[in-house]
Amino acid sequence: MIRRLTVLLLAPALVVLLQAAADLPEVGDSTAPAFAHVAPYYLAHAHEETGAANYVTAVLADYRGYDTFGELTVIFTAGLACLLILGVCDKATPGRDGA
Repeated sequence: MIRRLTVLLLAPALVVLLQAAADLPEVGDSTAPAFAHVAPYYLAHAHEETGAANYVTAVLADYRGYDTFGELTVIFTAGLACLLILGVCDKATPGRDGA
């Protein structure tokens, strides 16, 4: 019974996702919205608005700064979680006998 209910709930979601994926532009399509609107603006205004030496720095540091900060936060948190899970931070320091 639960399996049938699961299939009945997930099947429409799968159909919606497949239809949405079919509407996405092809990889590298030069008429995609990112290439048609955003990229030309970045290329035309990056140096004047940001003063960055190159376009990649302008996009990552200024235009998409919050995204970059969020990605770095996720990577730092994942690394810290790995260290805590592995117990690297919980090792006793050399020379201490625990007394």
